[in-house]
Amino acid sequence: MKTIVLGGTGHIGSYLIPMLVNEGHEVISITRGESKPYIESSAWNSVTRTLMDRESDPDFEKKLYDMNPDIIVDLINFKFDDTKKIVETFKNSNLSQYIFCSSIWAHGKAEILPFNPDDLDKKPLDEYGENKFQSELFLKKQFNEINFPATIIMPGQISGPGWNIISPLGNANPEIFQKIADGETIYLPNFGMETVHHVHAEDVAQVFLNAIIYRENSLGESFHAVSGSSITLNGYTEMVYEYFGKEPSVKYLPWEDWKKRMDNEEDSLSTYYHISRSGYFDIKKEEKLLKYKPKHTNIDTIKIAIKSYIERGIITLK
Repeated sequence: MKTIVLGGTGHIGSYLIPMLVNEGHEVISITRGESKPYIESSAWNSVTRTLMDRESDPDFEKKLYDMNPDIIVDLINFKFDDTKKIVETFKNSNLSQYIFCSSIWAHGKAEILPFNPDDLDKKPLDEYGENKFQSELFLKKQFNEINFPATIIMPGQISGPGWNIISPLGNANPEIFQKIADGETIYLPNFGMETVHHVHAEDVAQVFLNAIIYRENSLGESFHAVSGSSITLNGYTEMVYEYFGKEPSVKYLPWEDWKKRMDNEEDSLSTYYHISRSGYFDIKKEEKLLKYKPKHTNIDTIKIAIKSYIERGIITLK
């Protein structure tokens, strides 16, 4: 099978592409720059790497078509218009599967938990989530009306070694880990009972791979790519104190008071968008239809990332 991965050296692609090669796929990795994958693998020696920029190339979809792919894994589709272009280009082609990377951010604030991956009445909080949700609806419609071979996968908060993960404050600023390692007091918003959801990039890649392996079960379907557990900000914070062998010292402030303590407005906005969703996502559907079995718990994934922070000098142990 000739499989094109758009955004092949990113968080998901770094793990997915070696999996595809090992499954016997002829893989083309398309990126806009010459960035290296997050993990090294000899499998990359048999991958065709092509530079193309979706934003600036008006012939992007035509060039994809001319490659005559069997499968497209689209990890860098952030605009509804790009989804429409893909469908228009490939609706009468030999494409056997188009896998669209959506996001749990397509869901709005949690109402009934766990979230339903097949929910058609989502209320996204931002433009990013709205574009993802509109693409989901469009692809479902195209599958039902013209049998366009779409599969939708919604990753959780993708985590792992080599990049910044969501912290106990609900944003990607790693400074709080150093403060906890130093035994300082941490201030959490509200009562620290909002949740965040970490999933290892390797497990996200597994969902994408299994959607291809079990194609007949995945066409026209939506799946969460998650670890199966969420953690409260309070539980997360205390776990990190324990990791560094420190006695927890946690205080709580109402949201507006907590926000005033933040020096970086972008960080506080990121916190708002993460904790206002406070999602929980079970994996029953993924287990049944895709035979999904996560290799990493959310706690294991957090600890792997913290270890990477130490190794990269982001956290200094005294």
